[in-house]
Amino acid sequence: MNENTAGININEDAIDSDKIMQEFDRESNTRIFTGWRKHIITGLLCSFSVYMISMALLFPNATKYTKLTTFMAFIIFIGYLIFPAYKAQTKKINYVPFYDIFLGIAGAACFLYYAIQQEEIVMMSRRIGTLQIVIAFIAIILLIELVRRAVGLPIIFVAGAFIVYAAIKAFTENPDKALRNLAYSLFYDVANGLFSTPVYVCTTFIVLFIILGALLEKTGIGTFFVDLANSIAGGSVGGPAKVAVISSALEGMYSGSSVANTVGSGSITIPLMKRTGYKPEFAAAVEAAASTGGQIMPPIMGAAAFLMAEITGVPYASIAVTAILPAALYFTGIFLMIHFEAKKLGLKGLPKEAIPNFFKLILKNGYLLCPIIILVICMNYFSAGVSACFAILASLIVSLFPVDMFSKLIHRQAKGKDIVSILLPLIPVAVTLGLWLPFGTAMMTKAVFAGMICCLILSFINKGNATLTPVVIVDSLHNGAKNTIGVAVACGMAGLISGVVTMTALGQLLLTTLVPVAQNSMFLALFLTMLCCIVLGMGVPTTANYVIMATITAPILIRMGIPMLAAHMFVFYFGIVADITPPVALAAYAGSAIAKSNPLKTGITATRLAIAAFIIPYMFTYNPKMLFIDAGVFDIISIVITSFIGIFAVAAGMEGHMFIKLPWWQRIITLAGGLMLIVPEMITDIVGIALVVLVIVIQKLTEAKEKQKPVPTNTTEAVS
Repeated sequence: MNENTAGININEDAIDSDKIMQEFDRESNTRIFTGWRKHIITGLLCSFSVYMISMALLFPNATKYTKLTTFMAFIIFIGYLIFPAYKAQTKKINYVPFYDIFLGIAGAACFLYYAIQQEEIVMMSRRIGTLQIVIAFIAIILLIELVRRAVGLPIIFVAGAFIVYAAIKAFTENPDKALRNLAYSLFYDVANGLFSTPVYVCTTFIVLFIILGALLEKTGIGTFFVDLANSIAGGSVGGPAKVAVISSALEGMYSGSSVANTVGSGSITIPLMKRTGYKPEFAAAVEAAASTGGQIMPPIMGAAAFLMAEITGVPYASIAVTAILPAALYFTGIFLMIHFEAKKLGLKGLPKEAIPNFFKLILKNGYLLCPIIILVICMNYFSAGVSACFAILASLIVSLFPVDMFSKLIHRQAKGKDIVSILLPLIPVAVTLGLWLPFGTAMMTKAVFAGMICCLILSFINKGNATLTPVVIVDSLHNGAKNTIGVAVACGMAGLISGVVTMTALGQLLLTTLVPVAQNSMFLALFLTMLCCIVLGMGVPTTANYVIMATITAPILIRMGIPMLAAHMFVFYFGIVADITPPVALAAYAGSAIAKSNPLKTGITATRLAIAAFIIPYMFTYNPKMLFIDAGVFDIISIVITSFIGIFAVAAGMEGHMFIKLPWWQRIITLAGGLMLIVPEMITDIVGIALVVLVIVIQKLTEAKEKQKPVPTNTTEAVS
């Protein structure tokens, strides 16, 4: 099926993105409000976003206790208003049962009590009284219930098992003080409990990146990425699927959600892939695998890069560089498997008239990349939170430009009014620099905030002539706050897990159990860690997912002698691929809903397409030089060459096609050669390359012979 795909109406499949998101993304399963109730909820969510931006820019020196407790109080209160106890309640418009209002107020009160009484509680330390114990357990129970609503059951089962273990150990060791010790360790200890690193990082900058992601969506950068990918790969063999890979990789790095990315770009790419000739399962699997891979795509990595920098102490720039080669290999593997599948099916690319010109596209819309570029630059000089605020300001300024600005300038159609509209966005730049430069660093964050206020004012003045309008700002702040709730409560649960690990020395117990296994078989220890990461990562948002992995499993690998960065990247990769690994493959199932395909087959196909994600972590764990750790120029060159040859061979072997169809024995040789290139030894590299080259030579000779065969000229010859 190689029909002309130009002018296809993607909407004719009647894809209901919101319905799919509600089904597969728990964070989207929220109540529906209209009228004055909608305005109240929108006002609360926007107030929360403004509050978090203000805390980062205007009150950076606020105490840790104040920041964390007020943050969680806001999250709990809004969370109970938005997330229903069960799905059926979402069908009742403007319905919030009285008990949810009560639970929201009670939960917020518990956290605000800690904020107000912080000095007294710090002084009491572990000598807290009955009132403090009761408040702590009420807060934890209400948090767990909100996690069930917003995130799902898997993370509750994991955290529940940890808490039960901690309770049993506490009552066994000291029954009289068990409840007091549990309450203090899990709730009041900001170093190790609920308010430890996960919630601290979420409060400090993850929420700002979520707001940034919501704002970037409104700038039109997602459509720009699809058009950009189309201009690069749309005309090649199996073009639409390759477009899906490139656009999803670009969108996924800032979206922070595999499911949201799958639904967002998949509503465009999946129908187009189906019409080009791909099977529904394959089309959905391509989008799911690519969207999930976007979470490991530098420089942003769904905000995990900044989280990893905070936890490991490794500079952000080093982590971004480290992630380049693994990400390139991952997407190369998917790209090659798509290419071989298209060759096998005889699929063509999109017609020339349906493909935008790359250089015209960059010239016209390339300015949309400015926020991401500014973010990466700022990360080398400022904290992650301040850098995110700079990027938010850049997004606001970019959105102030007229939509057709460059088209009018190129064609010399810009009039006086247009020139004024083009110059208006320079005002917030001047305001920010005018307040910052004369007064230095002390005024920097306040200058950024002033620039944001200036953009808000200009959105009213420039209304209708630019992307940025008051409605867009409100929607971005609303969506940013709403998307934060699921991540924040999941980080809270990760904090509870972290508190249990510290309180009970469970981490040491896991180490003493697995390290002897590693001494006998490193591969077995890595394999068990992989399974643990996939199970723990099922249905958990990317950022909270990594926090859990970094808390529980990464220290085990480090104790085995694996470099810290390699260990963290290993657990991060396998936590992420849980989104496409059956039975809880949420991204794959979301893609299957769009493609109207079999969910299980889609999940299996996505896992096969993302096979590189199951191989690459072993590669850089056995050979950390692949992450540019203590690697020379020659090491890097040889690793790059052998890695890409290995991925090429594995992709061809999995698809059963290279230049022509691979017979079963050639598939085995190709796979063996590709897998041998994973092992960081000279002899395995030589044997692997030899096997791959052997198959390539055989394929080329066979292909040449088939081309020399005479083409049948009549029906009799064709039948024979």
